[in-house]
Amino acid sequence: MADDIKPRLRVPATAKKGELVEVKTLITHPMETGLRKDADGKLVPRLIVSALAVTYNGKPVLNAKLEPAVAANPYLSFFVKVEESGTLKFTWTDDNKQSWTAESKIEVA
Repeated sequence: MADDIKPRLRVPATAKKGELVEVKTLITHPMETGLRKDADGKLVPRLIVSALAVTYNGKPVLNAKLEPAVAANPYLSFFVKVEESGTLKFTWTDDNKQSWTAESKIEVA
């Protein structure tokens, strides 16, 4: 399943100093709640992306805890105020402590 998980980002490439920019992210993940049964009637074990941490130039801008009620392929949107050029780094972590990272740069003029 790890090869099927693909983070996607939509981050503006440029911004003005002090501007609030909208950041959108989606990660492809089935988000098994642990409540669904398989064809044999056995519970499918819980396996969700339980956390998303986002930093900008190494400083935290978002720490999200996700719960089983979040849909498959979780999509999040948030705003970041940018004062200088830098890199947004995203790290998603699931219940098995697997993690996926992605980065996007913003040039501030």
